[in-house]
Order: sequence, then structure tokens, then C-alpha cells
Amino acid sequence: QVQLVESGGGLVQPGGSLRLSCSASGSIFRINAMGWYRQAPGNQRELVAAIANGGITNYADSVKGRFTISRDNAKNTVYLQMNSLKFEETAVYYCNADIRNSWGRDGDYWGQGTQVTVSS
Repeated sequence: QVQLVESGGGLVQPGGSLRLSCSASGSIFRINAMGWYRQAPGNQRELVAAIANGGITNYADSVKGRFTISRDNAKNTVYLQMNSLKFEETAVYYCNADIRNSWGRDGDYWGQGTQVTVSS
């Protein structure tokens, strides 16, 4: 079994910052890409940022220059530093990872989600 557990969400004022963390655990052989998605009420889930095993990153245009994704491979953890947050970025943020388990099977895994609320 593989699990992703997120932390770091909460309430922040517009212009503020939050740092999300997501740790993978279980029968992991290798973690390939890791990423963060978000889903606001009434909207589809959208990619926020992703990072490959080698460190190459990809960002949604709306967050470029404000958000930074990073990972610690030794800890099987991915982070999302979010700065200059906007009202419209209120959403549930989900961690996602492409993982090969100990039996050699690849799978796409999701965390349970963490709420980020941007409000004054």
C-alpha cells in the first residue's frame, strides 16, 4: 500500500503565504513525478505545479513567479511554497504522485486534500 499525506493548509489573508507538504509512505520502489492540483467549488481539478524525479518543474501560468514546488527525495516529500495568495486561489489542494511500488507496478496516487482559504 502507498499513502500520500498532506499538511500545511489553512486560512491566510490575500497577499500572504502558505507552505504545503506531502509525504509518501508505504511499499515504494521509486517516486517519479509529484505534483499539486487544486479544486475550487464548482470547478474542475487543475494542475498547479509538478516536479519530475530529476527536478524539472512545470507550473500553471497563473502561479508562475509566486509558487515554488520542490521535493526531498530522501524523505519522499514534495512541497509547495505559495506566496502572494489571491482570493480566487481558495480551494482544496491535492497532492499527486506517480509511484512504482515494491512489486514493480506503477500507480497514480492522490492525497486526501488540504483546504486553503484566502480571505480577509
